[in-house]
Amino acid sequence: MRVLGLETTCDETAAAVVSLSDDGRGHIRSDEILSQIAEHAAYGGVVPEIAARAHVEVIDRLVERAMDNAGLALSELDGIAAAAGPGLIGGVIVGLTTAKALALVTGKPLIAVNHLEAHALTARLTDGIAFPYLLLLASGGHTQLVAVRGVGDYVRLGATIDDAIGEAFDKVAKLLGLPYPGGPEVEREALKGDPERFALPRPLLGRPAPDFSLSGLKTALRIEAERIAPLSERDVSDLCAGFQAAVVDTVVDRTRVALRAFRETAGHPTALVAAGGVAANQTLRRALERLARESGLRLVAPPLRLCGDNGAMIAWAGIERLRLGLVDDLSAPARARWPLEETGPRP
Repeated sequence: MRVLGLETTCDETAAAVVSLSDDGRGHIRSDEILSQIAEHAAYGGVVPEIAARAHVEVIDRLVERAMDNAGLALSELDGIAAAAGPGLIGGVIVGLTTAKALALVTGKPLIAVNHLEAHALTARLTDGIAFPYLLLLASGGHTQLVAVRGVGDYVRLGATIDDAIGEAFDKVAKLLGLPYPGGPEVEREALKGDPERFALPRPLLGRPAPDFSLSGLKTALRIEAERIAPLSERDVSDLCAGFQAAVVDTVVDRTRVALRAFRETAGHPTALVAAGGVAANQTLRRALERLARESGLRLVAPPLRLCGDNGAMIAWAGIERLRLGLVDDLSAPARARWPLEETGPRP
């Protein structure tokens, strides 16, 4: 089984071909990504109209490159998958429309993939883990703790009340005058700083429901920054270190609570999985590894190149759905919002 996957939900245009071997393992045959960081850097964030135009300009040649590098013709595919949401609607339309056109002219099945489900299933591509497992999905737009019980079978245990973790990192970077994208910049500065200099809060620590809240932490950091302005390089590093430490402490606490909730609702998890762009943060990974060991589990996190948005995760989610007969017709809509819990079999 071989599937082409297209990803255009935000500021990366991606196309990849993934195959499923007879032993049930996934193999990435090609994985092409074009980032739009340069186009958005001057604005300090993603501009939806610019993103959509950039996707239009490159997606055709990116598909051609992915097919060439996979050594396949379109006629040799078994399905064509595209992220149909959630995301910036202009970009989502570009990828989904391209996939529909390819499916129409080749007669291949179309799989409209939920971008969040693709992140949720990536650990099965990279590590072949079995259901059920606990997923921490943390990115620029989403922060959720989810019981992953099967393809299309998800129970959200907790989520952010306000900012996503990646969004908070980006806003802190902008506040401190760091370049875009902010998350990696904050992580780099934190390595040089003192995480104990500033007494920053750990929102919702110890609460019985595994939800997140980052807006108060972000505000507390802004108050500290204004109090000592103008900021020196050391001040910036210490603020980043304190912010990152607060986020890590909060994530570990919230995930520990979610593990208890998981065992009450879904039994014993096979693993703790971290996915999404924030899962690339090495300090967070180490903290989650310690938590997983304490809980008798292993932490499964994708390689760094598969943490961010990519076509391989879309293609793999397409394979997971295709082998269960979960395909779509050409009326499949593009969605700006699409809760992960609503990815079950559709009429």
